Amino acid sequence: MRALPDSAIATAAQHLSGVVKNCFSHSAEHKAVVVYDLRCDLSMALTDAYRQCLPDAEMIDFDLQAPEQIMACLNALQAGDLVVLVQTTNFRMDAYRVRVELFKRDLKVIEHPHLGRMPGEQALIYIDSLAYDENYYRGVGRGLKRLIDQAPYGVVDSGGAELVFASPFEDAKLNIGDYSEMKNWGGQFPIGEVFTEAKDLEAVNGKVRIFVFGDTSFSVNKPAQPITLIIERGQVVDVVDSTPEFDEVIAKIKADEQVVWVRELGFGLNRSFNRERTVSDIGTYERMCGIHLSLGAKHGIYGKPNFKRGDGKYHVDVFAVTESVRLGEQIVYEDGAWIV
Repeated sequence: MRALPDSAIATAAQHLSGVVKNCFSHSAEHKAVVVYDLRCDLSMALTDAYRQCLPDAEMIDFDLQAPEQIMACLNALQAGDLVVLVQTTNFRMDAYRVRVELFKRDLKVIEHPHLGRMPGEQALIYIDSLAYDENYYRGVGRGLKRLIDQAPYGVVDSGGAELVFASPFEDAKLNIGDYSEMKNWGGQFPIGEVFTEAKDLEAVNGKVRIFVFGDTSFSVNKPAQPITLIIERGQVVDVVDSTPEFDEVIAKIKADEQVVWVRELGFGLNRSFNRERTVSDIGTYERMCGIHLSLGAKHGIYGKPNFKRGDGKYHVDVFAVTESVRLGEQIVYEDGAWIV
């Protein structure tokens, strides 16, 4: 296994120092624990980076400790302490998600899951994506939220195809590294997203060209040419230039949910990811600078009259060729960047 160069580790340490300081306001008054594994290059690099930026943290190798020992250590922490999870896959201790349990106890959490899906050059892109530009994320993020919350409608132009959201939007949610007014302090990194959905899902009509979708293995699938989705009253009714892998995604959703709803409208902010700079993990790539949508009825953040929470089984991310985005009459995205 080839380790990442020292320069990459130094860059990661610099970026993560900014995250720890500016997103988490972590100081010596509080303890820090880093639970890690060494099963892939990227997890090894991030572990070394955290050793540098959190020199007083307790470091726990997940593969050398029993789950009971690890939980005993975490249970000894106090509200406001910091827990970092560096995971080649996704740590499980007992039957629950670790992050959820930690949030219940008011601990701050930085989670890096599925690092093993991003080898080689992808690992370097991932490290770049950890850079925290406070003015950009908070300025653009809050600006987008303000415009989304006020917009009477929106339009996504994906190059010869327009998807029209002829409805106001739900209260936009922020993932911009500012947790000061949020219930939980932290989450999955990298960050960079504002998301919403149409208040009236049936008011979404038109066409959208997608260049990447999440396949059945939760991996980024990039077809040779963009796939066009035809959407009527909030549902995908036809697909042009599809692939067998995308057909499989659509078939799975239809088998369990009968129809394919379009729900989330995501405004990705992370400039380390674009159409050319991709990583294989869909949960990481979701922050890509541009528009992504979700297919399937599942979107537990927003309740809808005809959707019972927990009923929807699928939330499949698809990424639009983003030429421009309008909120009302205002263009907010053009030439590969947000204009807010």
